Amino acid sequence: GGIAHWGQRACIEALLMEMQNPDTGIKMHTQRVMITNIPHALTGGDILQWIIQHLKIAEEEALNLGNLIVKYGYIYPLQEPKNLTLKTDSSLYRFQATIYLAKKNIKRKGVLEEYEKEHYNLLNKKINYKWDFVIMQAKEQYRTGKERKKADRYALDCQEKAYWLVHRTPPGMQDVLDYGLDRVTDPNENKYSEQFLSNDPIMSGCLPSNPWITDDSEFWELNAKLVEIPTRMRVERWAFNFNELMRDPKGRQNFQLFLKKEFSGENLGFWEACEDLKYGDQSKVKEKAEEIYKLFLAPGARRWINIDGTTMGITVRGLKHPHRYVLDAAQTHIYMLMKKDSYGRYLKSPIYKEMLAKAIVPQETVKKSSSFPFARRHLRSSPSPVILRQQEEEAKAKEAATNVDITQVMSKLDRRSQLKQEPPK
Repeated sequence: GGIAHWGQRACIEALLMEMQNPDTGIKMHTQRVMITNIPHALTGGDILQWIIQHLKIAEEEALNLGNLIVKYGYIYPLQEPKNLTLKTDSSLYRFQATIYLAKKNIKRKGVLEEYEKEHYNLLNKKINYKWDFVIMQAKEQYRTGKERKKADRYALDCQEKAYWLVHRTPPGMQDVLDYGLDRVTDPNENKYSEQFLSNDPIMSGCLPSNPWITDDSEFWELNAKLVEIPTRMRVERWAFNFNELMRDPKGRQNFQLFLKKEFSGENLGFWEACEDLKYGDQSKVKEKAEEIYKLFLAPGARRWINIDGTTMGITVRGLKHPHRYVLDAAQTHIYMLMKKDSYGRYLKSPIYKEMLAKAIVPQETVKKSSSFPFARRHLRSSPSPVILRQQEEEAKAKEAATNVDITQVMSKLDRRSQLKQEPPK
């Protein structure tokens, strides 16, 4: 689908170049719209007739192609910009003038990316006959943009940049229009997936074995919250991002050792106290909030933390009516401080490297019988009590059938023979 789509666009662009040929293309004129003269305009009827004559196709097919050209944005309507169809009357259209690179070249005074310079020079060659008009329009748009408010100018610049990133993808980036459904793929997501692949028990399996399959509890023991020596996979995960380190109690314990050496252990202590406040007993919220304030925030506090005046003001006002999330602003401030300031140094420190060096690498204890490591084994289940009861009843019936009194059987047969011999009355 993507290749066909790319081929379709390439054919349309080749056709567009022929349309704009000054000798054999569609004749463009200055047209009056309301009280404004629009240069290089053409009518929908002229576009349709040119396609029919140039390609020698039926009117219906030509109209479909014209609609496609408008929908792709190569030609845009002047009077109804939201109606992206080709009207076969005197409705006015214009070719989408390629002025983005020209405007960017003016703004940056010739400093363009290498691939942009190539495109710029190529466009200059292809539409040289109206290059003066392109430069004039680029200068006019640049001048008008400078007169806008800074916020509007910034938003429009971003909007225009995003449009051309989609429609003229730089080298090395995925062309979202060509790849169809693959356009949702983000290269960062692929990197994230590769990074976490070894930690995914479904994709990579569990070491030493999957406890849900083997009933071996060693996996739980090796990955206990505060195990003395964690697994190597677990320690490596702390380096993925700061959130992974803070989520792991063993990771926080090791991080705390580093912070104490840097004389900033109170930061992590405060963060953990805030977590306890948020997820602890509701009846103790007020008591815990006061304790945290006295220990970490009050003037002269024993484990005083350094937060800015604005955050301190918000926190102190909130503590007049304490609730679970009253310390969120201060907690976020300290979290970001540790993330930006301490986390990078921790990963380079001897404390982390020593823990990584002595971490355990479990050996697989059970041979996998399937290529899908998380798949459960086919175990024989115990029979249902209902089935057992049915089997017992069937066994009793068979036993009763084998122990039949022969005299009773003979008497029944004699009775049947007598009934057959008696004439009907």
